[in-house]
Formats: sequence, structure tokens, C-alpha cells
Amino acid sequence: MLYDCRSPADRDRGIAAAIEAVKNGELVVLPTDTVYGIGADAFTPYAVKALLDAKGRGRQMPPPVLIGSRHTLDGLVLSLPRAARDLVEAFWPGALTIVVEHSPSLQWDLGDKTGTVAVRMPLHPVALEVLRETGPMAVSSANKTGQPSALTAEEARDQLGYSVRAYLEAGPCPDPVPSTIVDLTGEVPQVLRQGAIPMEKLRDVVPDIVEGV
Repeated sequence: MLYDCRSPADRDRGIAAAIEAVKNGELVVLPTDTVYGIGADAFTPYAVKALLDAKGRGRQMPPPVLIGSRHTLDGLVLSLPRAARDLVEAFWPGALTIVVEHSPSLQWDLGDKTGTVAVRMPLHPVALEVLRETGPMAVSSANKTGQPSALTAEEARDQLGYSVRAYLEAGPCPDPVPSTIVDLTGEVPQVLRQGAIPMEKLRDVVPDIVEGV
């Protein structure tokens, strides 16, 4: 079902439905500050598998994890590099995804790559309201693999159909540029994907950051 979150009443119903769906291991589509995302509870393996199946994607590309609070990050990692903390302080919530080593005790299965996770805190009120109730969610762009990213929930529904329980519509994405991805698992921070946050702004915070191969 599609809920128009531009209407206060529909927004409340939609967010409640999305939270319930995620807790039940079902899929939702929600707006972010980049493009619309399809999400599932990060700690429910069959829900993450359903997400990958809905997109037509294999386990070799684990989805990123979205969180609703900076403090949640501390619960996902054993230790956070200083560069990671500085970048999070400067750009979260926002269009920055960081790749970090996650705690080995976490009971999740995001895909074939183990030991690291890509994490982001999006700058969108609807997404944050959902995430603060559900906890960490595995979220990927709300489209079939190889198809254009959805810029509205209605576009996402055209591609994903009944595989998703709740669609949260918040209108067209104002700035559909993908997030910048920075790998912080090595000695030197590396930019894996150029995105909404340009290299010069990253270097203002972490001067030794480099472009990845």
C-alpha cells in the first residue's frame, strides 16, 4: 500500500505501517535525501534475502545499513577510527556512507562479504522517524537491478510491485545524487564512490583521504 506522507494523517498511518512491516520481516520503500530506498530489518536474514530477491540482486553485493542516530553506530562496531568519527560529525545526517569493520558479535547476514558494513544516517525526516523505531535497516535503492533509481515511491512501486508491504511517498527526490562512499577499514581513508559530498569537502575534515582505485 502507498501512503502519501505529504498529508499529516497519511504520514502517521504510513510510518506506523512501515514500522510494523519492518518488525514483521517485510519490505518497505521509504524516501531518503538521495533516492528512494527499499528496506528491511538488518537483523532478519530472510527479510534481507527478500530485499535482494526483489531487486534481482545476488549476495555478492550486500546492501548498506541505514541508522536513525549517530549513537547507533557505536553499537555496530568494536572501535571507530578517528577519521570516521570526524566524518560522521561533519556530514551526518547526510549523503555520506562509511565502510567500517562491524562487531563480530552482530547476528546478521547481509551477504557474502563479511567483517565490514557500509553505514549511513540519511537526512530525511520520514526515514529518520522510521529508523528510530525499527533500528538498523538494510536499505538499497528502490529499483530493479539495472533499472533507473526511483525518484518517487510511485516509481518504486511500478518496479517492485507486491514484493513491498508499505510505500512511503514524500514527493520527488530534491537532489537525486548518490551518497559519497568512504572506506575507513584501511590505514588511509579511501573514496570508493564520488557522490553528493565532493572530495574537497572531505579533505577539509580528513586531509589524508585519497581516491580509491
